[in-house]
Amino acid sequence: MEVDSDDNTRFLDGSQAFLNWFESLPGATFHKDILIEDLRRQNAGRGIIAKADIPADTVLFTIPRQSILCAATSPVKDLIPDIFDLDIVDFDNDDDDDEAQSKTQNSWTLLILIMIYEHLRGPSSPWYPYLSILPSTFNTPMFWSASEISELQASALVNKVGKSEADSMISSKILPVIRTNSTIFFPAGITPLNDDQLTQLAHRMGSTIMAYAFDLESDETTINEDLENDDDEWEEDREGKTMLGMVPMADMLNADAEFNAHINHGADALTATSLRPIKEGEEILNFYGPLSSAELLRRYGYVTPKHARWDVVELGWDLFVKKASKRFFAGDKLSPEQIEAVQEKLREYEGFEEAFVLERYSPDPSPTGELNEEAMFNGLPDDLAEQFKLFLKGVKKVTGGKNGIALRALEDNHYRRELLLQTVMEALEEREGQYDTSLEEDERLLSEGVDGKKRMAVWVRKGEKQVLREARAWAKKESEESRRKTAEGDDEGRSSKRRRF
Repeated sequence: MEVDSDDNTRFLDGSQAFLNWFESLPGATFHKDILIEDLRRQNAGRGIIAKADIPADTVLFTIPRQSILCAATSPVKDLIPDIFDLDIVDFDNDDDDDEAQSKTQNSWTLLILIMIYEHLRGPSSPWYPYLSILPSTFNTPMFWSASEISELQASALVNKVGKSEADSMISSKILPVIRTNSTIFFPAGITPLNDDQLTQLAHRMGSTIMAYAFDLESDETTINEDLENDDDEWEEDREGKTMLGMVPMADMLNADAEFNAHINHGADALTATSLRPIKEGEEILNFYGPLSSAELLRRYGYVTPKHARWDVVELGWDLFVKKASKRFFAGDKLSPEQIEAVQEKLREYEGFEEAFVLERYSPDPSPTGELNEEAMFNGLPDDLAEQFKLFLKGVKKVTGGKNGIALRALEDNHYRRELLLQTVMEALEEREGQYDTSLEEDERLLSEGVDGKKRMAVWVRKGEKQVLREARAWAKKESEESRRKTAEGDDEGRSSKRRRF
């Protein structure tokens, strides 16, 4: 990317002003052998580089907790105590009243309001040198156009952008607070923003939190590490159960699947520590967790080759049933009405899954942040086999025990597994066909140098197709092995009978 000289000067001045501010904080430290580097030519914004060899277990920088921007340190809690008092905010609100829930603040909305307040204060904010270098634009799909989103094709990411849900949250939880307390957010000398401007600002702050915020009540948290929650966009990525905070200097660390530093949480400070020796000139990297390319793009607006090992693809249950019904039950007196009756009953089951995530077995990085083992596809989700068995039981019930295939599959585990594998192979083939381009076409596009958001979209969809191919190859191999063992068993049985005679 091209960087003009004026912009370059502002960028470097901003970095230096931030570093000066950070080093002035009581209790903050910044190692003499690291520096904040301009990495825009690598599309990485700012980063931290080693300017000399650094041993393992070296404290790289320290952030005192009192300098973290959060509900505990913000003056807003005193200015609007009725919604910001940490003793009365219901972080675990499970009120069944939708209207009450829509107005109750949580950790996300609290921090969004705090950041809007500090942003509007401008240079008078104590965190101004820090906030002024945070991104003002994002490459996350939340900010993509419809045509850019369409490049994701059949990726499940398309339905996880969640902009309308975020808009609804902003209109119900953010705007009313600001309008009710307009003199706090817009004191004399500050021009009030209209609702559209505030909504855009809230989206920006929410995306900043998505990318950089820490869970301040977890000792093991890395930046925005919430690995068990796949809800739509940023307003639901955290469940509002713990206090979030923006941690100066931690934001400067970029991240990858192989990394060399870790953020440790202490009682009074957070520290960044080297996990292994870092050579002069090497970038210091954090870890955001084992995220797929799609999830990395959704949260942070970029993709990296090393994260592809965690790529996943969703296989819808309805597609699976469609293939099973067509292949095995069409000629066995199982009507569409009976299939739907089975489906309706299944949906009442507490553990019913609408879709199943297919993923590789991928060992975790080593304690020193290295990937020492290959990732490989080695199995289907156990829940898929269990739900298929429940489906067969439903078929048995609606047919009065007269469906031969269902009866045999329920009695013969090997036969049921073969049905499962055959159905999966056909479903995976159709699932791949839902994408507008082939895996080979995507690989060609990437090799030809497509760039920008389109490149990231192509990378995501290519990775998902690769998982589909690997899953099909695995299922085919397992099916062939199963049939071979069955044939060998039959041969042994016939030989045994001949010997007995």
